[in-house]
Amino acid sequence: MNKWLRKPLFVLISILTFGLVTPTQLMNSVYAENFKDIDAFEATADRNITRQNGFYEESEFNREEFMEQLIKQAEIQSYQKFGTKIKPVIEDEFREVILPNIELAIAQTADQFPEEDLKTLTISEQPGSGLSEKIFNIKSHLTGEDILRFHVRRDNPPQAGYWFNFHYHTIYDGYQSHHELGTIYWAKNTPPKWMS
Repeated sequence: MNKWLRKPLFVLISILTFGLVTPTQLMNSVYAENFKDIDAFEATADRNITRQNGFYEESEFNREEFMEQLIKQAEIQSYQKFGTKIKPVIEDEFREVILPNIELAIAQTADQFPEEDLKTLTISEQPGSGLSEKIFNIKSHLTGEDILRFHVRRDNPPQAGYWFNFHYHTIYDGYQSHHELGTIYWAKNTPPKWMS
């Protein structure tokens, strides 16, 4: 969809539904309806495709491009998790402090995969809303297992206000250890729920 058409359409949808349906939810449902099988939708969305002579063909796998796309999806999922109330407050610090650590964690894990297995990794599902810690998971379509689980926890140490603790868990230790990505200070007052 053209950029100049997308913004007015999203504003119109938001106004008509009084904010009950977000444009992202609508787009996800529209795309999902176009595919009878959600697995076919995910597989198609994850494939590296180019258009040539009116036909779509799978192009050669490019590891660097794949990693850039994975990182971009991670950033988008993170901002979706923050919602419109938290994102404007922590976005800059998240981009400077946390996102580079997320990139590093994903890159270090990706280095352990041969190319044919790496291209089966995808970012799964929607982020958790409310008080859920889940930001996104990276899973393998081969095994169906989560390889990495990225979370954000609200911490409230005595007399120190609220902090967002970003960390991840990995399959290699049974998701037991917290691998720290960093913390961001919120304020003395209670933060709103995720995705609000």
